[in-house]
Amino acid sequence: MTYQVVLLRHGESVWNKENRFAGWVDIDLSDMGKLEALSAAKQLKESNFEFDIVFTSVLKRAIRTSWIILDELDQLWIPSIKSWQLNERHYGALAGLNKIETAELHGEEQVFTWRRSFDTRPPPLEKNDPSHPRFEKRYSSIGLSAAVPSSESLKDTMARVIPFWNDEIIPYIKNGERILISAHGNSIRALVKHFDGISDSAISEINIPTGMPLIYEFDENMIALNHYYLGGEEAAAAAAAAVAAQAIKKS
Repeated sequence: MTYQVVLLRHGESVWNKENRFAGWVDIDLSDMGKLEALSAAKQLKESNFEFDIVFTSVLKRAIRTSWIILDELDQLWIPSIKSWQLNERHYGALAGLNKIETAELHGEEQVFTWRRSFDTRPPPLEKNDPSHPRFEKRYSSIGLSAAVPSSESLKDTMARVIPFWNDEIIPYIKNGERILISAHGNSIRALVKHFDGISDSAISEINIPTGMPLIYEFDENMIALNHYYLGGEEAAAAAAAAVAAQAIKKS
């Protein structure tokens, strides 16, 4: 028995286009992002993918991407589960800042560490900052405000994503449900690290392109057997390289 799961980083957001850190800020898709999501949907349709349930974060760029996918597949009716555990990592005080300008101020090496290291958190958002997620109703289910992050590393992100995968998603998969996960660069990196047993150091080189379906196949024990991008590995590698270069000043 093998299982198949589709992971999809949302299409380009407005702040992706402006090369800004977004994190938990609820930024929508750009026009290009909507086209990326539609392209992904057409690829899934041409490959005869159908879904029984979709999991998304509680951020509109992931939610809207899932809508575009399901609309093209004529499956808007299927159940959708939205969870903050699938959110992008919280970028703390970096949220809203331009990546190139931040690299010019702090150095490319420091920004690379903030963006891609496993266990380094960016500078935290002040607890009394009006934009802190502890003031948002959508996060009231987390519990005490102290549990709402002010900044996260990838390690922190994994600490919420992987239990959600194990406890909430896997039971649906083992029940034979066909799963789409519409999420974010770092929540998907957390899953990929877990699936493929990638080391803490090697994960810094893994980048997830926007709007490209990533297919994982698992055995009956939920051990990853294979994975591939539906748009082709060459296109995925080029898109991932562009993500990696976002904080590198063009000469």
